[in-house]
Amino acid sequence: MGSVGGGGGSSEELWKQAGGDPPAVCVTGSTGYVGSWLVRTLLRRGYRVHATARDTGKAWQVFAGVEGGDRLRVFRADMGEDGSFDAAVTGCGGVFHVAASMELHVAPGHDNIEERVRSDVLEPATRGTINVLQSCVRAGTVRRVVFTSSVSTLTTAADDGQRKAVVDESCLRDLADVWRTKSVGWVYILSKRLTEEAAFRFARENGVHLVSVILPTVAGPFLTPTVPTSIQLLLSPITGDPKLYSLLVSVHSRFGCLPVAHIQDACDAHVFLMESPRAEGRYLCVAGGHPMAQIARLLAARYPPFKPGERLSRDFDASCSSSVVSSKRLLDLGFRFQYGVADVVADSVAQCVDHGFLEHPELRLE
Repeated sequence: MGSVGGGGGSSEELWKQAGGDPPAVCVTGSTGYVGSWLVRTLLRRGYRVHATARDTGKAWQVFAGVEGGDRLRVFRADMGEDGSFDAAVTGCGGVFHVAASMELHVAPGHDNIEERVRSDVLEPATRGTINVLQSCVRAGTVRRVVFTSSVSTLTTAADDGQRKAVVDESCLRDLADVWRTKSVGWVYILSKRLTEEAAFRFARENGVHLVSVILPTVAGPFLTPTVPTSIQLLLSPITGDPKLYSLLVSVHSRFGCLPVAHIQDACDAHVFLMESPRAEGRYLCVAGGHPMAQIARLLAARYPPFKPGERLSRDFDASCSSSVVSSKRLLDLGFRFQYGVADVVADSVAQCVDHGFLEHPELRLE
Protein backbone atom coordinates (compact mmCIF):
# COMPACT_ATOMS: atom_id res chain seq x y z
CA MET A 1 0.00 0.00 0.00
CA GLY A 2 1.13 3.55 -0.63
CA SER A 3 1.65 6.11 2.09
CA VAL A 4 -0.11 9.42 2.49
CA GLY A 5 1.35 11.77 -0.07
CA GLY A 6 2.88 8.78 -1.80
CA GLY A 7 2.22 7.55 -5.28
CA GLY A 8 4.61 8.01 -8.13
CA GLY A 9 4.52 6.63 -11.62
CA SER A 10 1.91 7.21 -14.28
CA SER A 11 -1.80 6.61 -13.90
CA GLU A 12 -1.36 3.58 -16.16
CA GLU A 13 1.21 2.16 -13.72
CA LEU A 14 -1.02 3.01 -10.77
CA TRP A 15 -3.89 1.00 -12.27
CA LYS A 16 -1.97 -1.74 -14.06
CA GLN A 17 -3.79 -5.02 -13.55
CA ALA A 18 -2.64 -8.57 -14.15
CA GLY A 19 -3.94 -9.90 -17.42
CA GLY A 20 -5.03 -6.47 -18.61
CA ASP A 21 -8.45 -6.67 -16.92
CA PRO A 22 -10.14 -3.35 -16.15
CA PRO A 23 -9.38 -2.26 -12.57
CA ALA A 24 -11.85 -2.83 -9.76
CA VAL A 25 -12.86 0.00 -7.43
CA CYS A 26 -15.32 0.20 -4.57
CA VAL A 27 -17.92 2.95 -4.10
CA THR A 28 -19.58 3.33 -0.70
CA GLY A 29 -22.93 5.06 -0.43
CA SER A 30 -23.78 3.97 -3.95
CA THR A 31 -27.51 4.67 -3.69
CA GLY A 32 -26.97 8.34 -2.83
CA TYR A 33 -26.78 11.16 -5.36
CA VAL A 34 -23.02 11.45 -5.83
CA GLY A 35 -22.39 7.75 -5.20
CA SER A 36 -24.86 6.54 -7.82
CA TRP A 37 -23.66 8.99 -10.49
CA LEU A 38 -20.06 8.06 -9.66
CA VAL A 39 -20.87 4.37 -10.22
CA ARG A 40 -22.38 5.33 -13.59
CA THR A 41 -19.29 7.39 -14.48
CA LEU A 42 -16.87 4.61 -13.54
CA LEU A 43 -18.78 1.97 -15.50
CA ARG A 44 -18.85 4.19 -18.58
CA ARG A 45 -15.06 4.49 -18.27
CA GLY A 46 -14.58 0.74 -18.23
CA TYR A 47 -13.98 0.14 -14.54
CA ARG A 48 -15.24 -2.87 -12.63
CA VAL A 49 -17.26 -1.46 -9.75
CA HIS A 50 -18.07 -2.90 -6.33
CA ALA A 51 -20.97 -0.77 -5.08
CA THR A 52 -22.02 -0.94 -1.45
CA ALA A 53 -25.48 -0.29 -0.08
CA ARG A 54 -27.48 -1.17 3.02
CA ASP A 55 -30.33 -2.23 0.73
CA THR A 56 -29.04 -4.14 -2.29
CA GLY A 57 -32.50 -4.35 -3.83
CA LYS A 58 -32.72 -0.56 -3.87
CA ALA A 59 -29.26 -0.38 -5.43
CA TRP A 60 -30.20 -2.66 -8.30
CA GLN A 61 -33.27 -0.54 -8.93
CA VAL A 62 -31.09 2.59 -9.10
CA PHE A 63 -28.68 0.94 -11.53
CA ALA A 64 -31.26 -0.78 -13.72
CA GLY A 65 -30.26 -0.27 -17.34
CA VAL A 66 -27.03 1.55 -16.53
CA GLU A 67 -24.37 1.22 -19.23
CA GLY A 68 -21.71 -1.38 -18.32
CA GLY A 69 -23.89 -3.11 -15.76
CA ASP A 70 -22.16 -6.41 -16.47
CA ARG A 71 -19.09 -4.98 -14.67
CA LEU A 72 -21.10 -4.00 -11.58
CA ARG A 73 -21.34 -6.00 -8.35
CA VAL A 74 -23.48 -4.83 -5.45
CA PHE A 75 -22.53 -5.70 -1.87
CA ARG A 76 -24.57 -5.24 1.27
CA ALA A 77 -22.58 -3.17 3.76
CA ASP A 78 -23.43 -1.03 6.77
CA MET A 79 -21.04 1.50 8.28
CA GLY A 80 -22.28 0.51 11.72
CA GLU A 81 -21.14 -3.11 11.34
CA ASP A 82 -17.46 -3.96 11.87
CA GLY A 83 -15.95 -5.75 8.87
CA SER A 84 -19.05 -5.06 6.82
CA PHE A 85 -17.01 -3.68 3.90
CA ASP A 86 -14.40 -6.45 3.78
CA ALA A 87 -16.02 -8.40 0.95
CA ALA A 88 -16.71 -5.31 -1.17
CA VAL A 89 -13.17 -3.94 -0.84
CA THR A 90 -11.41 -7.26 -1.47
CA GLY A 91 -9.51 -7.13 -4.77
CA CYS A 92 -10.07 -3.40 -5.30
CA GLY A 93 -7.26 -1.04 -6.20
CA GLY A 94 -9.15 2.05 -5.08
CA VAL A 95 -12.04 3.00 -2.81
CA PHE A 96 -14.34 6.02 -3.12
CA HIS A 97 -15.78 6.70 0.32
CA VAL A 98 -18.91 8.70 -0.51
CA ALA A 99 -21.29 7.39 2.17
CA ALA A 100 -22.14 9.98 4.81
CA SER A 101 -24.84 11.08 7.19
CA MET A 102 -27.12 13.69 5.59
CA GLU A 103 -28.70 14.82 8.87
CA LEU A 104 -29.04 18.60 8.52
CA HIS A 105 -31.38 19.28 11.43
CA VAL A 106 -31.99 17.95 14.92
CA ALA A 107 -35.48 17.41 16.23
CA PRO A 108 -36.32 19.61 19.23
CA GLY A 109 -37.28 18.31 22.64
CA HIS A 110 -33.97 16.85 23.82
CA ASP A 111 -32.55 18.00 27.16
CA ASN A 112 -28.95 17.65 26.01
CA ILE A 113 -28.90 18.20 22.28
CA GLU A 114 -25.09 18.19 22.06
CA GLU A 115 -24.84 14.80 23.74
CA ARG A 116 -27.49 13.41 21.40
CA VAL A 117 -25.61 14.71 18.36
CA ARG A 118 -22.35 13.21 19.61
CA SER A 119 -23.83 9.80 20.39
CA ASP A 120 -26.37 9.48 17.56
CA VAL A 121 -24.61 11.20 14.66
CA LEU A 122 -20.94 12.08 15.12
CA GLU A 123 -19.60 8.96 16.82
CA PRO A 124 -21.38 6.52 14.46
CA ALA A 125 -20.24 8.54 11.41
CA THR A 126 -16.62 8.52 12.59
CA ARG A 127 -16.68 4.82 13.49
CA GLY A 128 -18.22 4.03 10.12
CA THR A 129 -15.48 5.86 8.23
CA ILE A 130 -12.77 4.06 10.22
CA ASN A 131 -14.61 0.79 9.58
CA VAL A 132 -14.31 1.37 5.81
CA LEU A 133 -10.61 2.27 6.08
CA GLN A 134 -9.87 -0.79 8.21
CA SER A 135 -11.35 -2.92 5.43
CA CYS A 136 -8.98 -1.17 3.02
CA VAL A 137 -6.01 -2.08 5.20
CA ARG A 138 -7.12 -5.70 5.53
CA ALA A 139 -7.64 -6.03 1.77
CA GLY A 140 -3.97 -5.24 1.09
CA THR A 141 -4.73 -4.19 -2.51
CA VAL A 142 -6.10 -0.67 -2.03
CA ARG A 143 -3.66 1.90 -3.38
CA ARG A 144 -5.76 5.01 -2.81
CA VAL A 145 -8.91 6.16 -1.06
CA VAL A 146 -10.87 9.21 -2.27
CA PHE A 147 -13.00 10.74 0.48
CA THR A 148 -15.98 12.95 -0.34
CA SER A 149 -15.98 16.10 1.79
CA SER A 150 -18.08 19.28 1.76
CA VAL A 151 -17.58 23.01 1.34
CA SER A 152 -19.54 23.34 4.58
CA THR A 153 -16.28 22.44 6.38
CA LEU A 154 -14.73 25.74 5.22
CA THR A 155 -14.90 29.22 6.68
CA THR A 156 -14.91 32.58 4.93
CA ALA A 157 -14.16 34.60 8.07
CA ALA A 158 -10.85 36.45 8.13
CA ASP A 159 -9.00 37.35 11.33
CA ASP A 160 -10.32 40.92 11.14
CA GLY A 161 -13.92 39.69 11.02
CA GLN A 162 -14.32 40.50 7.35
CA ARG A 163 -15.04 37.97 4.60
CA LYS A 164 -11.93 36.38 3.05
CA ALA A 165 -11.28 37.44 -0.54
CA VAL A 166 -10.23 33.88 -1.41
CA VAL A 167 -11.32 30.64 0.25
CA ASP A 168 -9.18 27.55 -0.31
CA GLU A 169 -8.65 24.13 1.25
CA SER A 170 -6.78 25.59 4.23
CA CYS A 171 -9.77 27.67 5.44
CA LEU A 172 -11.21 25.13 7.90
CA ARG A 173 -14.09 26.12 10.13
CA ASP A 174 -13.38 26.30 13.83
CA LEU A 175 -15.15 23.39 15.51
CA ALA A 176 -15.67 25.25 18.78
CA ASP A 177 -17.42 28.03 16.86
CA VAL A 178 -19.72 25.52 15.13
CA TRP A 179 -20.67 23.99 18.49
CA ARG A 180 -21.23 27.44 19.99
CA THR A 181 -23.28 29.07 17.22
CA LYS A 182 -25.20 26.01 16.00
CA SER A 183 -25.90 27.73 12.71
CA VAL A 184 -28.13 26.19 10.05
CA GLY A 185 -26.79 22.76 9.09
CA TRP A 186 -24.41 22.60 12.07
CA VAL A 187 -24.81 18.86 12.62
CA TYR A 188 -23.83 18.09 9.02
CA ILE A 189 -20.87 20.48 9.27
CA LEU A 190 -19.54 18.75 12.38
CA SER A 191 -20.09 15.31 10.87
CA LYS A 192 -18.09 16.11 7.72
CA ARG A 193 -15.28 17.90 9.59
CA LEU A 194 -14.82 15.21 12.22
CA THR A 195 -15.06 12.23 9.86
CA GLU A 196 -12.59 13.80 7.44
CA GLU A 197 -10.14 14.54 10.27
CA ALA A 198 -10.47 10.98 11.54
CA ALA A 199 -9.96 9.60 8.04
CA PHE A 200 -6.74 11.52 7.46
CA ARG A 201 -5.44 10.63 10.93
CA PHE A 202 -6.11 6.92 10.37
CA ALA A 203 -4.54 7.14 6.90
CA ARG A 204 -1.34 8.67 8.27
CA GLU A 205 -1.09 6.06 11.01
CA ASN A 206 -1.80 3.07 8.76
CA GLY A 207 -0.08 3.91 5.47
CA VAL A 208 -3.26 4.56 3.50
CA HIS A 209 -2.95 7.04 0.61
CA LEU A 210 -6.05 9.19 1.08
CA VAL A 211 -7.18 12.34 -0.73
CA SER A 212 -10.43 14.26 -0.31
CA VAL A 213 -12.73 16.07 -2.72
CA ILE A 214 -14.49 19.09 -1.22
CA LEU A 215 -17.83 19.49 -2.95
CA PRO A 216 -20.12 22.54 -3.03
CA THR A 217 -23.83 22.44 -3.90
CA VAL A 218 -23.89 19.70 -6.54
CA ALA A 219 -26.80 19.49 -8.97
CA GLY A 220 -27.81 18.32 -12.43
CA PRO A 221 -29.28 15.00 -13.60
CA PHE A 222 -29.73 12.12 -11.15
CA LEU A 223 -30.36 8.36 -10.98
CA THR A 224 -31.98 8.23 -7.53
CA PRO A 225 -35.73 7.62 -7.22
CA THR A 226 -36.15 10.75 -5.10
CA VAL A 227 -34.79 14.21 -5.85
CA PRO A 228 -31.40 14.65 -4.12
CA THR A 229 -31.26 17.12 -1.23
CA SER A 230 -28.68 19.33 -2.95
CA ILE A 231 -30.97 19.77 -5.96
CA GLN A 232 -33.91 20.51 -3.68
CA LEU A 233 -31.68 23.11 -2.02
CA LEU A 234 -30.93 24.78 -5.35
CA LEU A 235 -34.61 24.77 -6.28
CA SER A 236 -35.90 25.91 -2.88
CA PRO A 237 -36.61 29.47 -4.16
CA ILE A 238 -39.13 27.79 -6.49
CA THR A 239 -40.56 25.21 -4.09
CA GLY A 240 -40.48 27.39 -0.98
CA ASP A 241 -39.20 24.54 1.22
CA PRO A 242 -38.58 26.49 4.46
CA LYS A 243 -35.69 24.44 5.90
CA LEU A 244 -33.77 24.15 2.64
CA TYR A 245 -34.45 27.77 1.72
CA SER A 246 -33.03 28.90 5.08
CA LEU A 247 -29.98 26.71 4.47
CA LEU A 248 -29.54 28.24 1.01
CA VAL A 249 -29.73 31.73 2.54
CA SER A 250 -27.13 30.68 5.14
CA VAL A 251 -24.68 29.35 2.54
CA HIS A 252 -25.07 32.43 0.37
CA SER A 253 -24.64 34.72 3.38
CA ARG A 254 -21.41 32.97 4.34
CA PHE A 255 -19.75 33.07 0.93
CA GLY A 256 -21.54 36.04 -0.63
CA CYS A 257 -22.45 33.63 -3.43
CA LEU A 258 -23.53 30.04 -3.99
CA PRO A 259 -20.59 27.73 -4.86
CA VAL A 260 -21.81 25.08 -7.32
CA ALA A 261 -20.63 22.16 -9.44
CA HIS A 262 -22.36 19.94 -11.98
CA ILE A 263 -22.73 16.32 -10.86
CA GLN A 264 -20.69 15.09 -13.83
CA ASP A 265 -17.80 17.43 -13.02
CA ALA A 266 -17.96 16.35 -9.38
CA CYS A 267 -17.73 12.67 -10.32
CA ASP A 268 -15.07 13.27 -12.97
CA ALA A 269 -12.99 15.02 -10.29
CA HIS A 270 -13.28 11.96 -8.03
CA VAL A 271 -11.98 9.71 -10.80
CA PHE A 272 -9.29 12.22 -11.77
CA LEU A 273 -7.96 12.29 -8.20
CA MET A 274 -8.02 8.51 -8.01
CA GLU A 275 -5.97 8.22 -11.18
CA SER A 276 -3.57 11.15 -10.76
CA PRO A 277 -0.27 9.94 -9.23
CA ARG A 278 0.50 13.42 -7.84
CA ALA A 279 -2.78 13.82 -5.95
CA GLU A 280 -2.48 14.28 -2.19
CA GLY A 281 -4.38 16.14 0.49
CA ARG A 282 -7.61 18.10 0.01
CA TYR A 283 -9.05 19.49 -3.26
CA LEU A 284 -11.88 21.97 -3.70
CA CYS A 285 -14.10 21.09 -6.64
CA VAL A 286 -16.08 24.27 -7.34
CA ALA A 287 -16.85 25.32 -10.90
CA GLY A 288 -17.80 28.80 -9.72
CA GLY A 289 -19.50 30.89 -7.05
CA HIS A 290 -22.57 32.76 -8.25
CA PRO A 291 -24.79 35.46 -6.70
CA MET A 292 -28.35 34.35 -6.07
CA ALA A 293 -29.63 37.05 -8.41
CA GLN A 294 -27.87 35.31 -11.32
CA ILE A 295 -29.12 31.87 -10.28
CA ALA A 296 -32.66 33.23 -9.88
CA ARG A 297 -32.57 34.63 -13.43
CA LEU A 298 -31.44 31.23 -14.72
CA LEU A 299 -34.17 29.46 -12.73
CA ALA A 300 -36.81 31.83 -14.12
CA ALA A 301 -35.54 31.36 -17.67
CA ARG A 302 -35.74 27.57 -17.36
CA TYR A 303 -38.93 27.54 -15.29
CA PRO A 304 -41.13 30.50 -16.33
CA PRO A 305 -43.72 30.05 -13.56
CA PHE A 306 -41.01 31.11 -11.09
CA LYS A 307 -41.01 34.88 -10.58
CA PRO A 308 -38.16 36.13 -8.37
CA GLY A 309 -39.72 38.59 -5.95
CA GLU A 310 -38.77 41.10 -3.31
CA ARG A 311 -38.21 38.38 -0.73
CA LEU A 312 -35.34 36.99 -2.78
CA SER A 313 -33.69 40.40 -3.02
CA ARG A 314 -34.13 40.91 0.71
CA ASP A 315 -32.87 37.46 1.78
CA PHE A 316 -29.84 37.35 -0.51
CA ASP A 317 -27.78 40.49 0.05
CA ALA A 318 -25.95 41.44 -3.15
CA SER A 319 -24.30 44.56 -1.74
CA CYS A 320 -21.28 42.83 -0.19
CA SER A 321 -18.39 41.38 -2.15
CA SER A 322 -18.27 37.61 -2.38
CA SER A 323 -15.43 35.24 -1.62
CA VAL A 324 -13.71 33.47 -4.49
CA VAL A 325 -13.96 29.76 -3.68
CA SER A 326 -10.80 28.58 -5.35
CA SER A 327 -10.27 25.24 -7.11
CA LYS A 328 -6.69 26.24 -7.99
CA ARG A 329 -5.12 23.10 -6.51
CA LEU A 330 -7.39 20.87 -8.61
CA LEU A 331 -6.86 22.95 -11.76
CA ASP A 332 -3.09 23.04 -11.25
CA LEU A 333 -3.14 19.25 -11.15
CA GLY A 334 -4.72 19.28 -14.62
CA PHE A 335 -8.45 18.94 -14.04
CA ARG A 336 -10.85 20.97 -16.21
CA PHE A 337 -14.52 21.72 -15.55
CA GLN A 338 -16.86 20.96 -18.45
CA TYR A 339 -20.11 22.50 -17.12
CA GLY A 340 -21.12 25.97 -15.95
CA VAL A 341 -23.91 27.22 -13.72
CA ALA A 342 -26.33 27.51 -16.66
CA ASP A 343 -25.86 23.77 -17.32
CA VAL A 344 -26.36 22.99 -13.63
CA VAL A 345 -29.67 24.87 -13.51
CA ALA A 346 -30.93 23.65 -16.89
CA ASP A 347 -30.24 19.97 -16.16
CA SER A 348 -31.68 20.18 -12.64
CA VAL A 349 -34.92 21.84 -13.72
CA ALA A 350 -35.39 19.56 -16.73
CA GLN A 351 -35.08 16.35 -14.75
CA CYS A 352 -37.18 17.64 -11.84
CA VAL A 353 -39.97 18.46 -14.30
CA ASP A 354 -39.68 14.98 -15.85
CA HIS A 355 -39.63 13.47 -12.37
CA GLY A 356 -42.76 15.36 -11.32
CA PHE A 357 -41.01 17.19 -8.50
CA LEU A 358 -41.74 20.43 -10.36
CA GLU A 359 -45.09 20.78 -12.06
CA HIS A 360 -44.81 21.06 -15.83
CA PRO A 361 -44.45 24.78 -16.72
CA GLU A 362 -47.27 24.68 -19.26
CA LEU A 363 -49.67 23.34 -16.64
CA ARG A 364 -48.59 25.99 -14.15
CA LEU A 365 -49.11 28.78 -16.68
CA GLU A 366 -52.64 27.75 -17.69
